[in-house]
Amino acid sequence: MANKNEFELFSVFTGLFVASLIISNVTAPKIVDFGWLQISGATIIFPLSFIFGDILTEVYGYARSRRVIWTGFAAVILLAVSTWIIKVLPPAALWQDQAAFEVIFGLTPRIALASITAYWAGEFCNSFVVSKMKYLVKGKRGGSQAWRFIASTIVGEGVDSIVFMTVAFVGVLPSAAIIQTIIGIYIFKVAYEIIATPFSTRFANWVKKVEGIDQIDYPERINYNPFSVFSK
Repeated sequence: MANKNEFELFSVFTGLFVASLIISNVTAPKIVDFGWLQISGATIIFPLSFIFGDILTEVYGYARSRRVIWTGFAAVILLAVSTWIIKVLPPAALWQDQAAFEVIFGLTPRIALASITAYWAGEFCNSFVVSKMKYLVKGKRGGSQAWRFIASTIVGEGVDSIVFMTVAFVGVLPSAAIIQTIIGIYIFKVAYEIIATPFSTRFANWVKKVEGIDQIDYPERINYNPFSVFSK
């Protein structure tokens, strides 16, 4: 049985979770064409953070997952601040790509706020649903486990999509366009999770064996306040 402070894979998942957030922010400016659906490049990468979030909560519990979510939150803010500082610094005379740099990294403050807020709200909803559903079925696997992975994505990705599009584009795009975009990216993200579920559930169960932990969050022992970062 692994010591609770010496999990072999926890730091790996933290790194992968944060990496998926950073990559999704960097790839966001490109619009990808999927026939009737046009989506940001980030939409292909970002759902991985919810898959990692499912695994983190399923294996290690809400409290540890909460710390990882805040770590990702800090990383995204660091990315936004760093790219803004580098963007406004005067370019060297020999470097002719300032305009291209600004196109890729020149997110407006409103878009940056939308991205950070949507991530925070969506990830905590995702983790909360996994934790609660696992407790209700006393940690059962199989269909119950698959369903809590999918249900958490239905809730978390829904919150993420609605918050992002609302904060970023209300007053800028027509309401019909915002709603259409929300529906399109939401369907894509949920379908992504459903396709990945057989892999993510099996992988989560493998991690449980390696780590020697299968955390169930009992209500009397867990504080679900997202701001209680160091609570157990």
